Amino acid sequence: MPDKEMFEKGLKIRREVLGSEYVDKSIAMADDFNKPLQELVTQYCWGEVWGRDTLDRKTRSIINLSMISALNRPHELKLHVRGALNNGLDRADIREVFLQVAIYCGVPAAIDAFRVAREVFKEIDDAEAKA
Repeated sequence: MPDKEMFEKGLKIRREVLGSEYVDKSIAMADDFNKPLQELVTQYCWGEVWGRDTLDRKTRSIINLSMISALNRPHELKLHVRGALNNGLDRADIREVFLQVAIYCGVPAAIDAFRVAREVFKEIDDAEAKA
C-alpha cells in the first residue's frame, strides 16, 4: 500500500501535468496485476520526484522529453508532449528539445519524436477548431 499522503500529492501533480481524463482512466482501469505499478508511479514518480521543489515543471518536462525520445517510447512521449505544453513549453521549445535529441541521441530518435509531437499538435488543433 502506498504512502497515502505522497500518493495524493503525486495524483494531484500527475493530473495537472497529464490531464485528469487520462490519469483517472489509468487509475480506473487498474486491476490486480497492474494496480501496484499505478500506485508506484503515482507515489514515487509524481509525488516523490515531480513533487520536489528543486526543478520547476517546465525543466522536468524538457528532461522527460529528451529521455523518453532517446528511449524511443512513443506512447509515453505523446503523454509528455501534452504535459510539456501544460507545463509552459511551447511548440518551438519542444522542437528545440528534439533537435538536441537528434545530435546527442540520433536522428532516428528525433524523427520519431517529431512525428509523435506532430500527432499531438494535430489532435490539439483539431479539438480547438471544433470548440
